[in-house]
Amino acid sequence: MSEFFVRRPIVAIVIAVLMTLVGGVCILALPIAQYPQIAPPEVQVRTHYTGADALTIEQSVAAPIEQQMSGVDNMNYMTSTNANNGDVRMQINFDVATDPNVDQILAQLRVSQAQSQLPADVNNFGVIVQKSTLAPLMLVSLTSPKQTYDNIFLANYAYINLVDQLTRVPGISNVQVFGAGQYAMRLWVKPDQLAKLGVTVPDIIAAVQKQNTVNPAGQIGSEPIPSGQKFTYTVRAQGRLQTPEEFGDIVVRANPDGSLLRVKDIARIDLGAQTYNVRGRLNGKPGAILALYQLPGTNAVKAAEGVRKLMAESRERFPADIDYVISLDQTRAVTEGIREIVKTLFAALALVALVVFIFLQGWRATLIPLCAVPVSLIGIFVLFPLFGFSINTLSLFGLVLAIGLVVDDAIVVVEAVERHIEEGIAPRDATLQAMREVSGPVIGIALVLSAVFIPTAFLPGITG
Repeated sequence: MSEFFVRRPIVAIVIAVLMTLVGGVCILALPIAQYPQIAPPEVQVRTHYTGADALTIEQSVAAPIEQQMSGVDNMNYMTSTNANNGDVRMQINFDVATDPNVDQILAQLRVSQAQSQLPADVNNFGVIVQKSTLAPLMLVSLTSPKQTYDNIFLANYAYINLVDQLTRVPGISNVQVFGAGQYAMRLWVKPDQLAKLGVTVPDIIAAVQKQNTVNPAGQIGSEPIPSGQKFTYTVRAQGRLQTPEEFGDIVVRANPDGSLLRVKDIARIDLGAQTYNVRGRLNGKPGAILALYQLPGTNAVKAAEGVRKLMAESRERFPADIDYVISLDQTRAVTEGIREIVKTLFAALALVALVVFIFLQGWRATLIPLCAVPVSLIGIFVLFPLFGFSINTLSLFGLVLAIGLVVDDAIVVVEAVERHIEEGIAPRDATLQAMREVSGPVIGIALVLSAVFIPTAFLPGITG
């Protein structure tokens, strides 16, 4: 094999150039992360049961989902957290070798089987099934420097104007807003009035649901029509209620004497937040915190760059006295770590060139290892997508260690060729003779080192 490439140097050059080009293309497409993806994939199931306590949620929501989820393919374990504010969160942990997309589909199928057993309020709210990440990639905080706006306004500004845009950034899977609940029409009922008039809270809920609807009103002058009629009119009726006054006019009950009992007679209505159990602050001032979660298998650095670009563009449209701060950026550790490893890589190349030049006493002998190292290192990135590797601190550290192996082989071959040239043999013949002598030892060195490291890839679980 070595004789084939020595006699056909153009073929060797073409292969080296192709390896470099394809490897460079793969580098641009590979995901970048601080560490390799070795954590088992998790799927999160969450929903909300308004007004229910933790025990009620466990019995009516969590238990039916857990019963259907039990036994799903490749599941390791599952945990559920039920809170007194009505929130339900379930984490399903799968085997590390599984595909997160397949795991999500399997979990979604099991949740759909349990939906017939869930309360109607839970089904109306919706059960969300999504791939889970343990920690957010970034935290973006909306603030009002002069405290013109409170945390409720800031959180709802984020819900309305930023969340949808951020979820469309490549690499961002989910955005959660902390700081306050979304805007909601709050009905603060008067218990003494309810008891006096014999009205229950479900009566009020039923009245609101029936009268706060979008009702189609049909058309006037639609087919069939008499000859000569030229227009058809679509009737648009009043849609959902919007102001506290409109909600106050909702009729709860018609009394026998003809009078009407309205919501404003038994409750105080105002526009507020859905929940008040979370308050966002930044440096002691009201704020809204946006937690951005990365889509598994994507490039974290590019995702963070996309978020920063979008927030910079959105700042131009912010109302007066609203600004944002990136409170947490996990990619800073990634970029700094990779930058240090790249520095180490170039330092290693410089030391290799210096050592080779000192001992071989020739620029031509020094240039050969320096050309072999970049071709070998860049070409190896072609195999990264095949094995599911990403560009991370561990993979780059492995490349730094591989420099020694590549350089050792190059020095052995170059030194053998130089020795034969000094004996008066022509360069091509010297190369052929040197390769016949050192091919076996070079291959043996590579096999010995491979025998040390390759078996670790067959270890089961996260260790392998």
